[in-house]
Amino acid sequence: MSKRKAPSGENNPNHDFCEFLSELANYERNVNRNVYKYNAYRKAARTLADYPTRIKSGEEARKLNGIGEKIAKKIDEYLQTGKLKKLENIRSDDVNVAINELTRISGIGPAKAKELVDAGIKSVNDLYKHKDKLNHHQLIGLRYLEDFEKKIPRKEIQEIEDLIKKEVRNVDSEYIITICGSYRRGKLESGDIDVLLTHPSYNSSESPKKKTKLLHDVVKLLEKKNIITETISLGDTKFMGVCKLSKNDCFTARRLDIRLTPHDQYYCSVLYFTGSDLFNQRMRAHAQEHGFTLNEYSLRKLDAAGVPGDTLPVSSEKDIFKHINFPYKKPEERDS
Repeated sequence: MSKRKAPSGENNPNHDFCEFLSELANYERNVNRNVYKYNAYRKAARTLADYPTRIKSGEEARKLNGIGEKIAKKIDEYLQTGKLKKLENIRSDDVNVAINELTRISGIGPAKAKELVDAGIKSVNDLYKHKDKLNHHQLIGLRYLEDFEKKIPRKEIQEIEDLIKKEVRNVDSEYIITICGSYRRGKLESGDIDVLLTHPSYNSSESPKKKTKLLHDVVKLLEKKNIITETISLGDTKFMGVCKLSKNDCFTARRLDIRLTPHDQYYCSVLYFTGSDLFNQRMRAHAQEHGFTLNEYSLRKLDAAGVPGDTLPVSSEKDIFKHINFPYKKPEERDS
């Protein structure tokens, strides 16, 4: 839910390919603002990160999902020369380098980075001298830059999950809490902690006041227990902030997002926020082919004219798979 981290891992035999593809993706997002190319490079990087053996040629890579001719040629170029001409050109442009560096900060997007560069602020060190140009979110991002860039070990997320569930359910045992994203897909590391929250008393037809109280009560409790240490933003349905393990005095700050969703939409949201992006795309396409529309809020049957009907009842993820006749996949099987 926060800034996405590049695929990585010491056991990834294709980590160097993933690194240059992620660098190209960041360039397309931050400098060219080309979402299509950004997504294409990220998709290829994820595919290679999950591939169990070392890629030996672009031809071999092309057989994998998400890798086309242009990316295959870049893989061949890298294998033959140990570098990429396109990346060398990108790295030699001071503006490109500055924008990419500034967008490392949580809360600084491409437009803000360009604005800062135009004002002569071209590095993280420069930002420390011009904090007056940053908003609350960006100041927190600057303060915890190194922490936010570190991957979170699965064991630590498990401990935070146990703490959150224990404290919240001590107050109200009916809260339902799921940590989604790569953690739910069984990964050993994650970039941040994405919590999905609901309560049986809150459905999509309920008044806004009820949903505000449900989320705000949880945030206040976790602040009181010193699990949440910073608030970036808090709205009716979404909290963004910083958390830590309360027993750890010398802690690494971790990005925490909590999203409140109506109980009747919860399992569509769990499916969506578990991911991966590629798996979600496959499921939505399959649903469409079989006469349904699926998103993070609901599953609906399409009529003959393609107009969505009433929301179908969903009381588990398996209900969604069953409705659209898609073979059930466990969360750890949803990376492609």
